[in-house]
Amino acid sequence: MTVRLFAVLRERAGSPELTLELPEGARVRDALDSLSALAGDVPLVMAVNREYASEEQVLDSGDELALIPPVSGGAQEVPGAPWARVSTEPLSLDSLSERVRDPRAGAVVTFSGVTREVERLEYEAYADMAHERMAAIAAEAVERHGLCAAAVEHRVGDVPLSEPSVIVAVSAPHRGEAFAGAREIIDRVKAGAPIWKKEIDGSQERWVEGTQPA
Repeated sequence: MTVRLFAVLRERAGSPELTLELPEGARVRDALDSLSALAGDVPLVMAVNREYASEEQVLDSGDELALIPPVSGGAQEVPGAPWARVSTEPLSLDSLSERVRDPRAGAVVTFSGVTREVERLEYEAYADMAHERMAAIAAEAVERHGLCAAAVEHRVGDVPLSEPSVIVAVSAPHRGEAFAGAREIIDRVKAGAPIWKKEIDGSQERWVEGTQPA
């Protein structure tokens, strides 16, 4: 089976993934035991085929296991989730705002999180899973706050000083719901999407400490 590695684990292994041979009926905890030398000192959340999983989940030979260290900033899947994207390109708040325009809306609220204090940030993501989680978070915010529409985009790779790394746009009939929905989306994306952040300032580099996804 394939094991996906991110952030500090990827650097330790010198590769973004490795192949692990396990006996039939093996569980996630058996995989973790096999990788204890690599990841034993890192608090982890696991995902199997892009769904968070417990240590007791049984693994099949074709499964993809991802070891997810605390995310630098886990959400239920919701069918028909609003627009979300993980991108290597610079982000445009104007373009994102256009995605949430709606004739029912009396308010459009946007948020832009930018690099500060360091030369640049380097973001790494488990892109497929991050996209699904971000879309699910946005969908739940639409339902909870009665939004007309919601969109969220996160940049990966290098993000220079003062450029946005994450942007959110929502529309709603009234400003109260719009502000509340935008706040919920950015807070939950930072806490739960499998995205990691490294601060780079001259010759100094460090992975930003994060939290384990719920």
